Amino acid sequence: MPTTRTATTVWEGTLFEGAGKVTLESSGLGTYDVTWVSRAEAANGKTSPEELIAAAHSSCFSMAFSNGLASNQTPATRLNVSADVEFTPGTGITGIKLTVRGEVDGIDNDTFVSLAEDAKANCPVSKALAGTTITLDAALA
Repeated sequence: MPTTRTATTVWEGTLFEGAGKVTLESSGLGTYDVTWVSRAEAANGKTSPEELIAAAHSSCFSMAFSNGLASNQTPATRLNVSADVEFTPGTGITGIKLTVRGEVDGIDNDTFVSLAEDAKANCPVSKALAGTTITLDAALA
């Protein structure tokens, strides 16, 4: 059965001088400030669309990879995943780098990397971001 998650943004003012508030409606976890400066320069305690994409991608990849490892009969003890989303003003999102380090018993590094590549290619967020170059750095911890 499909699910829908919702976030809303209220923006006031122009792109460069204005500001917005992003609210995670479905979870009710909070409202976060966004500005052009926090997106294109320093975060300064505010979030950005790219940080939210990074959160979505790292969590989705973690779930897909965890499932792939369990299906291989080598469930992970721990996966540490980060997603770096690069944004270039005037160009857009120019790349995403997933990095994973895993604690997994009974698996060699080549199999670990192969299963990580499969998760990268098939997690729903990776598929949604298919127009962007996504790279992967995977290794056992």
